[in-house]
Formats: sequence, C-alpha cells, structure tokens
Amino acid sequence: NGALREFPDSSPPARLLATRPCCGPGPERRQVLGEAPRFHTQAKGKNVRLDGHSRRATRRNSFCNGVTFTQRPIRLYEQVRLRLVAVRPGWSGALRFGFTAHDPSLMSAQDIPKYACPDLVTRPGYWAKALPENLALRDTVLAYWADRHGRVFYTVNDGEPVLFHCGVAVGGPLWALIDVYGITDEVQLLESAFADTLTSTRLSQARFSTCPSPSSHDAANFDNNELENNQVVAKLGHLALGRAPGPLPADVAAAAIPCGPRDRPRPASSPALLEADLRFHATRGPDVSLSADRKVACAPRPDGGRTLVFSERPLRPGESLFVEVGRPGLAAPGALAFGITSCDPGGLRPNELPADPDALLDRKEYWVVARAGPVPAGGDALSFTLRPGGDVLLGVNGRPRGRLLCVDTTQALWAFFAVRGGAAGQLRLLGTLQSSPTTTTPSGSLSGSQDDSDSDMTFSVNQSSSASESSLVTAPSSPLSPPVSPVFSPPEPAGSKNGECTVCFDGEVDTVIYTCGHMCLCHSCGLRLKRQARACCPICRRPIKDVIKIYRP
Repeated sequence: NGALREFPDSSPPARLLATRPCCGPGPERRQVLGEAPRFHTQAKGKNVRLDGHSRRATRRNSFCNGVTFTQRPIRLYEQVRLRLVAVRPGWSGALRFGFTAHDPSLMSAQDIPKYACPDLVTRPGYWAKALPENLALRDTVLAYWADRHGRVFYTVNDGEPVLFHCGVAVGGPLWALIDVYGITDEVQLLESAFADTLTSTRLSQARFSTCPSPSSHDAANFDNNELENNQVVAKLGHLALGRAPGPLPADVAAAAIPCGPRDRPRPASSPALLEADLRFHATRGPDVSLSADRKVACAPRPDGGRTLVFSERPLRPGESLFVEVGRPGLAAPGALAFGITSCDPGGLRPNELPADPDALLDRKEYWVVARAGPVPAGGDALSFTLRPGGDVLLGVNGRPRGRLLCVDTTQALWAFFAVRGGAAGQLRLLGTLQSSPTTTTPSGSLSGSQDDSDSDMTFSVNQSSSASESSLVTAPSSPLSPPVSPVFSPPEPAGSKNGECTVCFDGEVDTVIYTCGHMCLCHSCGLRLKRQARACCPICRRPIKDVIKIYRP
C-alpha cells in the first residue's frame, strides 16, 4: 500500500494564447503553430495579382482596386506581418490595413469596392486605417494584431507598439484586411508570431497612431483620381500628335501633375468677386470623390454611377451659384443634372442615393430635377440664380439661358448635382454671389427680364400633394393657399421668346390653365398635359382641372 502510484494528468491542454509571455519582450519571437496566413485567392480587388503560394500580392495598374483578405481567421494576439516589397512614389496615400468580421469566402466580386477607406470602413464589421506615407518605405516590415479588448496595435520593423484602432468586435473570427493602395505596389505575408501582452505601464507609454484622419482618405482618393485622369489625357494627346515613343514634352508632362482646386484659375466668364463660403456636403454618392476642401467633385468611372453631390447649406433667395463643369481643354461632359430639394443632405445615407436623380422624385420630400445642357465645352462656367419669386435662372459663360425651373422658396432649399463620369467628369464650385432684386443678375441682364424659357432643359418635380408629408409644404388643395390671380404683362411683339411654350419651346403660348391661371403652354401641350395622371401646372405645380385656349385679336 505504500507503493508510489502515478495518476494521469487530468488538466486540460494549454491553449496557444496561454503560451505567450505575460509581460515584457521575450528573448525571441514565438512562432504561431499551424498554417501560416495566405491571401485569399478569390476575395480580392480586380487589380490584385497573387503569386503561386498566395503569399505575395501585387497591384497591377492604377492606384486602387487592391483590397485583399487572408484565407483564414487571425487569432487574438497573432501578428499579421507584412513586408512592403515594392513602393512607387507619385500617388497619394499608402497601405490600408485592419480586420473584418465577414468571411471573405462568402464575398462576391461586387462586394469588394475600389477602396477600403472609406468604402469598406463605413460598413458594419470592417475596421481599417491608413499607414502614414513616411513609414511606407521599401522593405519595411509591418506587424499588427488585435487583443482581447478589441484594440489594434502595430509596429514598424519591430519597433515600439502603436495603438492603432479601438472597438474591434472580438467575439467572433476576424480576417485580416489589407488594401494595397497608393504608393504601395506589392506586399508579402511573412510567418506569423504572437505579440507580447502589454503591461499597464507599457500600455500607458504606447503612443497613439498618427495615421491620417478619415477625411484625408477622400483627399487621397481625389488626388489619385485627378492624377490618373490627367495621365490618360496626356497619353491620348501624345498618341494624337503621332509622336514616337519616348519621354513626354514638358508641357504635356506638366498636365499629368494633379493640381489642387485652388491652383486652377477661375473661368474668365465668372465674376471676379465671389463668396467662397459654400462647399459640397460630406454626404455624397459612393462613386464620387471630393477634394480636401470639398470644392471639387470628381467621378472617374466612365459610366458615372451614383455621383450625387449636395450643397453644404441651403441656397438663399437672390443668390447665384457658380460652378465649372468638366475639365478645361477636354470634350464637353454632356448634360448636367441639377436639382433643388427641401431634404437636408445630412439625413441621407450614401448607399440610398440612386444613379438616376429622377428616382428621388418618389421620396416624400420636395425634389425638383432639371437637365441643364448640353454644356458647350469642358471648363465652362454655369450659374444658377434662385430668385425670391421661385424662378431658377440659368447662365452659361456669363450669358443668360432663361428660366430653368420654378421652385417653392417658402422652405429651405439645397442644390444638388449629378456629376458626369469619365476623364472629364468633374464639377468645381466657384462661389456664390448675393444680389438684390433691383440689381443686375450675374448673367448680365436685368433680373426682371429673364422670365423667358428658351433654355435647352427639361425638368421634373415630385408631386406630393399631401399636407401631412411636410409641414413646410402647403398642398395645392389646402384652404391655406387659395389661388392667386397672376398679373400678366402686355402681349409681346411677334418674335419675342416670352411667347414660347414652356414644354415644347416651339409653339406659341395660347392656353391658360384652370384653376391657377398660369398662361405658359401651347394648346397641344396643354391637352397632352391634362390627360396625364396627376397633371399639374409646370409653374406652380397646382392640379390642372382644365386648359382653356385663348384667342388673341
């Protein structure tokens, strides 16, 4: 009975995370047991090329579409170690990296956007930021990991850890997210290792990341799009001149350098004294980029996509908004979609904005859409003047083009545009000018003489007639808004454009609308308009009960 008996060890096997040192750096790096991480072979941007071992990712062409993921989840405290194999100066911004809670195996090609920042990080379950450009050097070894508190740290060349991100959801698996972006052309995944647990003393000494702020992501995307488009233009010009292959001339090469919106002179046709307080609203379509000062909107995709942009504040009655459409020296970008809305852009979600502005007419807010065009040439200056009476006047290069649309000025109204895509797809805010009713308009004629509708546009409005839809909009049938008899000017002499129909711009105005009394249609357009469902007056949008032909002596 006194013999020594051996009992089997009933304690559970130690987990990998328990084997890392609890404080201070170890004498050597502890390798992670199991399969080393590799890049996912399917879930990647269209410009990413992988080597045969899926350990090296190279971005071909452009500066974007380089989003990649690891093929397996990354453990807590497991370092994702990357070597920056190739760096090419010239672009703006560098590698973006972080984590995602979404399994890349379940992603389709449509789920992977051009940019990790801001396209992915604005979606739930994605966390990523940009590496500062001064750290993105060739052969730099970047390591980053997440701890059990949802904090993300990174080191450069095994230096001191930097607190990079907080709030990562660590309750489920996490895959590494790596965007080979900007000046970073090629990265290689190295063997993983466990990071040391930071003591409270070391954690208090860990500095916060100096990574660019999220607003700078838009600036980098915009600058890169500008550079890429200018390079395409320079190459096309080089081919058109029939030059032999070789270095570009100095004047063509200079055109390939992106210039900020402040460096480009204003069009000669725009007024010299413009207020520069108006910018584009931060809410915009996902396929358009804004400059750092939000004065320039760029849409590089040839098909345009969802490119709606809004003014940061409402327009004031009597205020003129000046914009430059397209790029000087390039072909005209086509008709420009312009609109007015009572909806505050701050309450909209970017993923809800459509590609076609006419789809907004079904919303309950007040929306009016017009197409101002065609634009004569890229770089032309357009002006949109909101008169106190509700008329919106269009001017092109300082010349009046007539009334674009008529809106309700009893409520706050924001302006919005749909930017055309392609190399010429750019819209620049030049500024605003406030004028009084007795002064001349920016287009060069008296403010009271532009009621003619000889412009080449069409417009649409949403016909919300329910008073419950908005406290600021009075329904046409509401007793609070009785019809007001309009005051007509004497008949214009023959040949005057004031007598043209506001629908077809061809027939002579000879029909009055009942009950509002507006006289703005030819008889054939009036009959066609009356037969439409929920027909309304194109001037005041009151329901049309009848159209009456007028016979002049």
